[in-house]
Amino acid sequence: MSDEKPKRVSVRLQPDEAWAVIEAAHTGIFTTLRRDGFPISLPVWFVAFDRQVHVRTPATSKKVARARHDGRGGFLVESGLRWAELEAVHLTGRVDVLEADDPVILRVQAAMAEKYAGFSTSRQEMPEATRGHYERAPDAFLRLTPDERIVSWDNKRLGLG
Repeated sequence: MSDEKPKRVSVRLQPDEAWAVIEAAHTGIFTTLRRDGFPISLPVWFVAFDRQVHVRTPATSKKVARARHDGRGGFLVESGLRWAELEAVHLTGRVDVLEADDPVILRVQAAMAEKYAGFSTSRQEMPEATRGHYERAPDAFLRLTPDERIVSWDNKRLGLG
């Protein structure tokens, strides 16, 4: 009988693997903080590059107001139906509202147009109130710059089928 301990399988993703999961995800959960500190998490379309997450939203959205008041935020992507398939990456960091003349906005717009081509609903198809919500305000762009803490797991690594 051997005294060797069985090797523990890690489900944690390396940073490059975690960013690949984020970049491949369709929808993310973006968290900002209310004035009372309570977190508000909402599904968003996003793009990720240069190890940052970028979101477009109407400039009048509560996400923008919350980010201006308290720049702490979070971001989560997840997938899998069965426990043995669950995969997720969670980031925390600083949320900034990009200035209108920031050159990265053009890159974000191009990346979002490419990523979500064929998924958008035309404004003409939207109910009038919804269309008005999106047409009243110009777009704002939020950037999450994460800190070094990446929480991640990929239960497929356990080999449980």
